[in-house]
Formats: sequence, structure tokens, C-alpha cells
Amino acid sequence: MASIVDNLIEMGFTKEKAELAVSRCGSTNIETIMDWILSHEEELDAISANPSQNPSAVTQQEPAACNPENIAEGEGKPEDLVVRSIKCNDCGKLFQTQDEVSFHAVKSGHGNFSESVEEKKPMTEEEKKEQLSKIEAKLRQRRLEREAKEKEEELEKERNRIRSGKELLEAKKKHEELEMKKILDQRRREKEEEKIARQRVKEQIEQDKLARKAKYSNQPMEVETPKAAVPTIAATKSVTNYTEVRLQIRLTNGSALTHTFLAKEPLSAVRLYVEMNRNDGEGPFNLMTNFPKKIFTSEDYEKPLDTLGLAPSAVLIVSKAL
Repeated sequence: MASIVDNLIEMGFTKEKAELAVSRCGSTNIETIMDWILSHEEELDAISANPSQNPSAVTQQEPAACNPENIAEGEGKPEDLVVRSIKCNDCGKLFQTQDEVSFHAVKSGHGNFSESVEEKKPMTEEEKKEQLSKIEAKLRQRRLEREAKEKEEELEKERNRIRSGKELLEAKKKHEELEMKKILDQRRREKEEEKIARQRVKEQIEQDKLARKAKYSNQPMEVETPKAAVPTIAATKSVTNYTEVRLQIRLTNGSALTHTFLAKEPLSAVRLYVEMNRNDGEGPFNLMTNFPKKIFTSEDYEKPLDTLGLAPSAVLIVSKAL
């Protein structure tokens, strides 16, 4: 029985329809079962239209339309007549079993039935072929609809994948533009600082010249080397000494990231770089150093790297946030 049901499912019928056909037909011959399906198409369509309807439950209740009071007046049957079918007075169709009547009532909504002496004629070979062609056409249509639906789902998945890729590229591009802007701003600030430092040196030299000139006018034999300009130049060099910071960032899985940042970039830029390039999973994390041991707080992320003592190079450790 299981193999017959499987064959019917492969032909396009649902499992419920296949099992119903096998149980109602009472045969293991696939051709006999197909004949039964062809002659009970309305019953199967009613199941498809009402999947929540339990056929066995329907058959247990006699439809109100088949009660004696619903039989049309004047159609009482004489004792010598044999009832051969049940007729739907609304559409004129004949039915042989109570199951067929119940399913027809559920599907069509008709409620006026009566017993009839007419016999429901079996389907001819031409009618069977016509019904078979209808079933095959329905199967082809369902197959095409299923294939079209699957194709549309694949297209939607591809569109989502492309959309996600574009969003990721846009995020990376935006990050690169932000990094480039930071670099340009840092270079502009450095040039301004160098310009101010040179101006200070020039002013100091002019002051030294004036001081020497005034000193020569009083004591022409004594010459002293100006000392004020030396510490100014040294201090200027110490301020602009480190423009870049090279960091090695150790992740929680043992791997490491190495990147060079500007000395004036905030620690938050390092955190953003770790979030976009880490390969040890996701989740909140902290940045810390071992020597000296320090866990950076939220306030530290706004401070420049050189102010935090990370210039010209340092090792940062990524630890999971508790």
C-alpha cells in the first residue's frame, strides 16, 4: 500500500488524497485506483478546497439536505421502486454514495437532494480519457506553478545577497572615506603646527639678534651664544616626533591584527577597526595592555593614541567584556 501511495504522490497528488483513494477503492491495482480517482474528481477537489474538512467526519453525519423533510414534495417513492441514486435537485447530478453527496454539498453549497430511481451511468472510455487529460493538465499546471515559485524564491535570495553585499561595500567605503578624511585633517594640523613652530623659531632668533646687538653696544668683547632657542627647537621636535602609531592587536582566538594609525587618532578608531576586521566571533569586548596592565575605559576611547602612551608602537589585547 505504501508503494502505491508513493506512486500517486509522484504523479502529483497529495498524501491525503492518495491515502483516501487507496482506502476507498479497496484495491492494490494502480489502474483500478486511477479509475476511481477519475470517477471521484469532485470528491478529491473538495478535499483540496477544504483541507481542514475531515471526510470521515462528514460521512458520519447525514446531511440536512438528505433528510426526508428536504425531499421535494410529490417525489415520494412507491414501495415497488428501487432507489438507485441520490439526485441533487439544484444541479441535476446523480450520486451513488452518501460520501459523494456530502462532498458535493460541501463543495457546491447545494442543499436540496432527493432519492432517485435513475442509475448513475459509469464513465465511458472517452470520458475517462478526458478526465485523465484534465488531471494531467492540472498536474502540469501545479508543477509549473511550483517551479515558478521556487525560481522566484531563488531570485529573491539572490537579490537579498546582492543588497547585503552592496550595503557592506558602502559601509567599507564610508569607513575608508572617514579614515582618509582623518588622515588629511591630521596632515593639515601637522603642517599648521610645523608652521607655528618655525614662526616661533624665527621670532626667537630675532629676539636673540636684538639681545646680542644690545649686549654688544655695552660690552663689545663678550659674546654669548643664545640658549633660549635651543630648548624651543627641542620641544618642537618632541611634539611632532611621532605622527604614526603601529599597533599589534591580539584577538581572543590567538590571531593578531597589525595596523598603523595616526598618532592623533582617538582610541575609538582602533575599536572600529577591530569590529570590522576581527575573525574571533562577535560580542562586546574591551581593549587593554599588559605592560603596564591597563583596561581602557569609555573615557579613554576619545583620547588620541599618543596621549595614551601607545606611540610609536604598542601591543593591545582584545578581551571579552564581562
